[in-house]
Amino acid sequence: MKKPLIAAIGLAAFAQLAVPQLALAETLRTPHWVEFSGKESLDPISPTRFYSANQLIYSRLVRQGSKGEPVSDLASEWQANPAADEWTFTLRDGVSFHNGKALSADDVIYSFTRLLDPERDAPARAALSVIEDVSVNEAGQIVFRLSQSHADLPILLMDYRAKIVPVGFDDDTSLQGIGTGPFKLVEFDPQGTTTFEAFADYWEGAPKLDGMDLIGIPDDNARTQALLAGQIDWSGWNGVNAQQLRLFSSNPAYHYDSIATGDWRGMVFRADDEVFQDVRVRRALRLVADREEMVNLLFGKGGATITCDNPVWNGDQYKLVQQCPQDLDTARSLLSDAGYADGLEIDVYTSGVDNYFRPMTELYQRQAAEAGITVNVHNVPAADYWNTAWMKKPAFTAAWGQRPTDQVLNEIFQSEANWNESAYKNPEFDALLAKARATLDDEARTELYHQAQALLTETGATLIPFHLNNNRVMKREVHIPVVEHFAIRWHQVDKQGES
Repeated sequence: MKKPLIAAIGLAAFAQLAVPQLALAETLRTPHWVEFSGKESLDPISPTRFYSANQLIYSRLVRQGSKGEPVSDLASEWQANPAADEWTFTLRDGVSFHNGKALSADDVIYSFTRLLDPERDAPARAALSVIEDVSVNEAGQIVFRLSQSHADLPILLMDYRAKIVPVGFDDDTSLQGIGTGPFKLVEFDPQGTTTFEAFADYWEGAPKLDGMDLIGIPDDNARTQALLAGQIDWSGWNGVNAQQLRLFSSNPAYHYDSIATGDWRGMVFRADDEVFQDVRVRRALRLVADREEMVNLLFGKGGATITCDNPVWNGDQYKLVQQCPQDLDTARSLLSDAGYADGLEIDVYTSGVDNYFRPMTELYQRQAAEAGITVNVHNVPAADYWNTAWMKKPAFTAAWGQRPTDQVLNEIFQSEANWNESAYKNPEFDALLAKARATLDDEARTELYHQAQALLTETGATLIPFHLNNNRVMKREVHIPVVEHFAIRWHQVDKQGES
């Protein structure tokens, strides 16, 4: 919802930050957090995919609607056979790539073949592994043959990495960054400024902006200061936290939208660690969290939604409603049973790479101390965090964007998933996910997903205290559709007029 800003602060100079100034009258200057330290890739299926850029360059067959539902993108319509193990998608007419080539069924088959290639390190393959074969029929439609029934294939195809690239993408470097999206790549510099110009032949209509600049600013405080100094036009995909939001108050040069999302921040206790392999310890570490206090102090009332270590967000049709109050007595008892009656000391690695990592960890440190748990907080430089701490240390903070139930559970928590950052392995959990995919009855499928979520909450290795509201701060003249970031239609964004 659209909100005015409410408190004031003097604007500090921020001349030290080397952020390029506005090049075009209608160029939107956007920060990104340099997640992969300059190794960002324009290949949408790469483990180091440049998310912020790829959202502008490429399109999917199916995109996320304003309420999280699957809506048509490059596919105009689709239907399943009665068993839901074969799906047929009709391609939209009149779509062209940035180099003028017309979109064809061959491009779609090529894109999914490379995504599903077991020889590639494509994280999205785990989420889409149910796809056994992709072909074109005599009518020119795309046919997905599945290894088992799957009633929600269109939801899976909303995956932000399931982008369509032109045939030859791997062999011709000139095709890197060529897509069918609303903006064309001009210059690629992930640690500096990556620039785009509007694609006039975009199938939904020419963008309202002349172009976009993606400016690499790894630290969240630096991003906030750049926005205060007028060196960028909005806060970017990650938004700002509640404390940072106050910095823009009563300044008529800014406005903001607060948008409920499925994005979450968490703390991972790897289940393959000598200490954390004991499920009693993992459960105790999660029971000491006072989630309500975290939400109130980090965001203010209503600024985020409490979740019980469950990555499925409230807007998802399969969400299990749970309660998880802080329980220090049970936590102490579990630790005593696990051999830590005199207390437990752990190291947690975090960073300023994300707005919420450090304040969340510091709050947790204080809460855990009430149950005799000493949390040593290690701050890692933003530029190094994803390479040296995330999935490298026994305990660390993590950030994930919104995903549908099937995808988030299979991609991050299924035993063999490439991005199983918590090393959680539970055959019962895996079996529930597989059975849910194959169940065509909506009520029965929902029950299976509920059982999987309950099991993960009971035995998992990740503390997920809340789902975020995205506080999207922007200059007065910037207008971005008030929807979750995966659903933004970038050709509709503009930078003119009053809020």
